[in-house]
Amino acid sequence: MRLASVQVIALMVVALWGCNVEKDKNLMVQQEFVGNWMFNEVGKNEWLPATVPGTVHTDLLANQKIEDPFYRLNEHNLQWIDKVDWEYKTSFTVDKLLIKRDKIELDFKGLDTYAEVFVNGEKVLEADNMFREWHADVKKVLKVGTNELHIVLRSPINEGIKKYDAQGYVIPVSDNDQAVNGEVEGGKMVSVYTRKAGYHFGWDWGPRLVTSGIWRPVTLIAWNEAKIENLQIVQNKVSDEKATFTAVFEIHAIKNEEATLSVNNDSIPLASATVQLKKDVAKYSVDFEIENPKLWWTNGLGDPHLYNILGTLNIDGRKASEGTRIGIRTLELVRDKDDNGTSFYFKLNGHPVFMKGANYIPNDVFLPRVTEENYRTVVETAKNSNINMLRVWGGGVYEDDIFYKLCDENGILVWQDFMFACAMFPGDEAFLANVKQEAIDNVKRLRNHPSIGLWCGNNEILAAWFGWGWKQKEEAKSKENADKIWQSYIDIFHKILPNVVATARFIWKVSFVYLILGVITFGVILLYKGLSLDKAFFHSLWIFFAAFDTGGFAPYAQNINYYHSFHLEMATIVFMILGAINFNFTSLFIFPSAK
Repeated sequence: MRLASVQVIALMVVALWGCNVEKDKNLMVQQEFVGNWMFNEVGKNEWLPATVPGTVHTDLLANQKIEDPFYRLNEHNLQWIDKVDWEYKTSFTVDKLLIKRDKIELDFKGLDTYAEVFVNGEKVLEADNMFREWHADVKKVLKVGTNELHIVLRSPINEGIKKYDAQGYVIPVSDNDQAVNGEVEGGKMVSVYTRKAGYHFGWDWGPRLVTSGIWRPVTLIAWNEAKIENLQIVQNKVSDEKATFTAVFEIHAIKNEEATLSVNNDSIPLASATVQLKKDVAKYSVDFEIENPKLWWTNGLGDPHLYNILGTLNIDGRKASEGTRIGIRTLELVRDKDDNGTSFYFKLNGHPVFMKGANYIPNDVFLPRVTEENYRTVVETAKNSNINMLRVWGGGVYEDDIFYKLCDENGILVWQDFMFACAMFPGDEAFLANVKQEAIDNVKRLRNHPSIGLWCGNNEILAAWFGWGWKQKEEAKSKENADKIWQSYIDIFHKILPNVVATARFIWKVSFVYLILGVITFGVILLYKGLSLDKAFFHSLWIFFAAFDTGGFAPYAQNINYYHSFHLEMATIVFMILGAINFNFTSLFIFPSAK
C-alpha cells in the first residue's frame, strides 16, 4: 500500500535525477520499488512473478501454486510453506547523478521476518523483526547501471525451533499457538521467539498461516548534506486564545553546518529558527503557536479538527521537508481512588467521556491485501455505530498509517496495545534489545496522531500468569525458571516499554547550572523526608546521571515506582521545580498520550 505523497515523490524522481546534483534544490530524492519482482523457494530455481508489498502465500496463490487457504480445509495442506526458506529479487538502475549523492540507503518499512538482504551479492542487512523499520547503507555497493536486490527469507518455524531448543526450559504459551495443527516438530510452540504477528501462528478465531514476505514498501533514498529522520510535534499548553507547541526535528547531518528550520500550517508560516547542525543524528527544537485553536473531539462530541504541519530543513536554499497532521486536544486518564476502588476514565479537553468501543483485529491474515477502502469501511462503520474508541489488539500488528489517519479524521481514539498476547516471552539480551527498538520505531511513527490515546503493554498476559495457573505450574516445575520467566515480564512491561513511551513524550531544554540546583533541591527534599545523608547523596547522584540518559528522568521515575516505593511526591516536586526553571515536560509518564 502506498500513500499518495510517496507516489508523487516517486513520479518526480526521474526529473530530479535528470538535474545536476550540485544544483538540485532538493536535499533528498526517493523511489519505491513497486514492480519487476520475482520469488522462489530456496534451492529450487523456479522463479515466478511476485508482488511487493506481499507475502509468499499470496504470491503462490496468484501463480496458482496453491488453493485458496480460506476454502474448506485447504489451510491444513499449506503448513509446509512456513518450514522452507524463500527468496525475492528485483533489479534497478542507478545513474551517474544518483551515485554522487552523499548518502544512499534502502528503507524497508516491513520485512516478515528473518531476512538477509543483498545488493549486488553483498550482504547489507540482516533483519529479525516484522514490526520494525530497517535501513541499509548501500552507497558503497551500488554501481552505475543495473543493480540487483536479493532478499532471502528464512523459515520462521525453523528459526523458532533453534531458539526453543536453546532456551533450556519451556516458556508458557496459550493454545492459540496451533503448533500441532501446524505440524511443528514435537508440537513446539515457537511463536514467542519471533517478533511477528501472533495470530499468524493461529488463534481461537482464525487460521494458522505463518507468512513470510516483504510486507511493507521498499524505498531507495538518496540525499545530500542532511535529512529529516523524524518530526515530532509536542503540545505544550492549550487555552481558548492559543496553543503552544514544540516541533522537534531529528536530523541526520553529514557535517557541522548552519541550517534554517521552519514550521508551516497549510503554507502559513508559524515559526523558524537558525540552528547549527551537528554531524550524525541530533535533535533541534522550534517553538510555535496556533492562535484561536480549534480542538480535536471524539465522535459525537464535536469536530475532530486537524492541522497540517510541515517542517522544512533549509541549507543554503536546498530543502527537505517532513509533513504531519495534528489535532489539538488534552487527554487525561483519570485514576482517582474512592470508596469503590479506583476510577478509570478519560477526560477529553476537560470533559469526562464515556468510551464506546470495540476490539480491532487485523483485516486479513495476509496484511498486504488490505486496501485503503477496507480500512475506510472499518473506521467509518465504527463511527456510524457511535463508537469513539478502537482497541488495536496485541496479537496482531501495529497498524498501517492509513488506519490511524482515518481514526484521526473520524474522531476515533485508539487504545494501542504493544504486540504481546497470551504468552510469556524470552528475556535474553538480544530479544529485549529487539523489543526496545520495535517500541521506539512504532511510538515515533504514531505519536503525532491525535487518535493515539493510550499505549497498553500486552493482552491477557498478567491474567494468564496469575489467573490461569501458569505461575503455580511453573513454580512447581522449577522456582528458578519461574523467576526467570517472571523477570522477563518485568523487564519488558515494567521497564522497557514504559521507558520508551515516557522518553517519546519528553523534551528537555536544560541549563547545567539549573540541573545542579535541581539536584541539590532534590537532595534537600530527601533529607527532609527522613533519608540518611548517604542515601540522599546516592539518589541525588542517580538523578543527575539519569538526566543524561536517553530517557531523561523516566528511568528514575520508573525506579521509584518499581523498586524504592518511597514517596513518589518527592520526584513530582522536583519535576515541578525543574519545570519552572527551564524544563519542558509533556505527559512524562506513562500511557496517556500528551495532554
